[in-house]
Amino acid sequence: MDIPENLKSFDSLVKIIARLRAPDGCPWDKEQTHQTLRGNLLSESYEVMEALDQGEAAALREELGDLLLQIVLHAQIARDDKEFEIGDVVQGICEKLIRRHPHIFGDVKVSNSTEVMHNWEGIKKQEKPERKSILDGVPKAMPALAYALEISRRAVRVGFEWPDLQGVLDKVEEEVGEIKNAGTLAEKSDEIGDLLFTLVNYARWENVDAEAALREANQKFYRRFAKVEAMAKQRHYDLQKLSPKEWDSLWEEAKRGE
Repeated sequence: MDIPENLKSFDSLVKIIARLRAPDGCPWDKEQTHQTLRGNLLSESYEVMEALDQGEAAALREELGDLLLQIVLHAQIARDDKEFEIGDVVQGICEKLIRRHPHIFGDVKVSNSTEVMHNWEGIKKQEKPERKSILDGVPKAMPALAYALEISRRAVRVGFEWPDLQGVLDKVEEEVGEIKNAGTLAEKSDEIGDLLFTLVNYARWENVDAEAALREANQKFYRRFAKVEAMAKQRHYDLQKLSPKEWDSLWEEAKRGE
């Protein structure tokens, strides 16, 4: 197979992947299955998220390409197994988008995004009558904060919501009080979980993605702690022998440096 002339064409990518999976193709690519690629798919998804957090267009372009590779590779494996092919994947999502946007491709009238989401859930329910709950279908393997946000959003679409932001804040304070009164380890774990879930909803009310916010907080902690380590090394401090006051001083210095 010659190298495709137009490398901006989606069809070129499909042909390249097919060539890699051909009988005389790449030994590694030929060995892959849906199961062996599970980790790759998850890893590439996280790398896309990191590129989004960084706000760098070039990094996002590259990582989206790596993620697209995983999708096309899975589709090629399915084609080799005579299950489906990439065209079926594209057709399926096109049909779904048209079906779930009757206010664009049909004669349904909506006045705001809330009505759009209400209609979306109604159409999904018709498509998947076997689902007993509106929460069915949310992958339980999602990170916990992201999962909490998604099931909360779905509940809100059918009207399960606090009347105002103050109601959410009152719930946060209530959960903090219950943590203080918790006695056993099991009770503390349960109440901490409730608080985290409520904080995710508070973040949702403030249009903040709790998962992204925690990732940014993690990165900030990593950055500042690395600075503390560097300063301690430069001053010949033994980290394990620092007093709480010395730790605090170094930490505040690292913060000021930002």
